[in-house]
Amino acid sequence: MMAVFSDSMVAAARGLPVTLIIWLTAVAAGMALGFAVGALRFFAPRAVVWPLVAVVEVVRGTPFLVQCFLLYFGGPFIGIDLSPPLAGFLALSVYGAAYFSEIFRAGFLAVPPAQLEAARLLGLSRMQIVWRIMLPVMALGVLPALTNLAVILIKETAVLSIITVPEFTFRLQAVGSASFAVVETTLVLALGYWALTEATAFLARRVEKRIERALAA
Repeated sequence: MMAVFSDSMVAAARGLPVTLIIWLTAVAAGMALGFAVGALRFFAPRAVVWPLVAVVEVVRGTPFLVQCFLLYFGGPFIGIDLSPPLAGFLALSVYGAAYFSEIFRAGFLAVPPAQLEAARLLGLSRMQIVWRIMLPVMALGVLPALTNLAVILIKETAVLSIITVPEFTFRLQAVGSASFAVVETTLVLALGYWALTEATAFLARRVEKRIERALAA
């Protein structure tokens, strides 16, 4: 039992940094891409909006596992040969961006039209309206949804073990298979993901309080 626990801790120490790196970079990339898509859907003409809507709906309408398979195993058929970590990062980024875009689009729509009209009358450009008017107003409104999606993406990183990304789940599954201690290693796996989600929620609450104080000042 102690040997299994020790091996699990070693595996977790090796796999957790990979999980965190892929998750953090994918969340950052997905959030940036999602914001761009959400802004374009709010401001751009229909000729640009409809293709974006189609891509977003396709990504949201297909399982993440299927997207990973298509990117990693299907990529070589069209000349795209990616390493497992890079394929996992790209798949998670695009998957997250589709959902982040809907959150940001909802945030844009929640800004009172009177404030936007006042900003236009003052001669502010679209970019100035976004950064000076819309972002401060929508920040508090979208933060809970952004946090919830970030937590979901943490748990989705477990899917990357299917394409042999050496992350948290992959490492612990290897220990469980080798030692036949599947229950023990799965328990360590569950506790690890629980700790990550709780830490994310805690940090989000701290950020939310900071934004509230900044807006009240």
